[in-house]
Amino acid sequence: MTSKDISQLRLVNQRLAGTAFTTPHQLVKWMGCIQAQDYAMAKWAVGCRLQQATDATVENDFNEGKFLRTHVLRPTWHFISPEDIRWMLKLSAPRIRAFARPYHRQLDIDAAVLRKSKKIITKALSLHKKLTREQLTEALRKEKIDTTDTRMGHLLIDAELDALICSAGRIGKQFAYGLLDEHAPQTRPLTDEEAIAELSRIYFLSRGPATIQDFAWWGGLTLTDARKGLNIYKQQLGSVSLNGNEYWFSPASLPDTSPATSTFLLPAFDEYTVAYKFRNDVLNPEFAAACNSGLNPILVHNTLVAGTWRRTEKKDGIHIENIPFPRTRIPARPLTAAAKKYTAFMGKTLINP
Repeated sequence: MTSKDISQLRLVNQRLAGTAFTTPHQLVKWMGCIQAQDYAMAKWAVGCRLQQATDATVENDFNEGKFLRTHVLRPTWHFISPEDIRWMLKLSAPRIRAFARPYHRQLDIDAAVLRKSKKIITKALSLHKKLTREQLTEALRKEKIDTTDTRMGHLLIDAELDALICSAGRIGKQFAYGLLDEHAPQTRPLTDEEAIAELSRIYFLSRGPATIQDFAWWGGLTLTDARKGLNIYKQQLGSVSLNGNEYWFSPASLPDTSPATSTFLLPAFDEYTVAYKFRNDVLNPEFAAACNSGLNPILVHNTLVAGTWRRTEKKDGIHIENIPFPRTRIPARPLTAAAKKYTAFMGKTLINP
């Protein structure tokens, strides 16, 4: 297996190539979670992995609670399925709280403030079902809770980590919160060992081939816990050594042929790069700075990050500007096809340069 084989298999396992999924819930459930701090781009991260989808249909499913949005794994927003949110929050909460603790001290947020704020939030959401951040902020201010600086964000995240609240779609253009009990089913609690094993299964099936360091990075885990999860599940995986690294993957996912599609316009913070600590198999280190280590919207050609792209929305459609890396040549036809896939998702027409 070569780096090209690894990146090609990742395209398949991440459902960028040859997907059979037709709904956002299927995709999010398969992926475990999808980084989603840039909401518009995250909707495209879902849409580009489905057989057919539009921004409107993904938005509708989000508003209906078919998939949720919360802070999990690492302290950033992710899309997650209602069935997985409880055990994944339980696994993630101690590490995210440890990360937040110094900020709480700086902002004078103590245990009493957190308890009081959660009582107010629970009361307000029990009464109104859905409230925006601004509406919850006002409810806390009325009860003399300081919400200045970044305090409000920390209060909300702590309530999320307690499995008290989660996203509840949007009210107009504003994100809403609701009580988790009203948006996610009660599921059998997993032990920490079971949760780490399940996270390992999800990760290596949907993102393999990947290393143990990649898994630890993506899951916000210590290497010790990442190894524990892999050891529980590794009998169902294959492995290959390349350039001093051991990669793990599901042998059942090996494709018979190369993916037919070779060019993709992927969103900012896409899992194709952000799910891995080491990205050299898909991104030449020479070009890492040009795409913020793959965190910017990226142009992928023949499995490699080959440049960046940006969009400009106009009255009559969307103009896509492709910015290939130096000495990188990409045929015009697949670039146009990739751009049309994005503009069709947005319900717009592609405007030629």
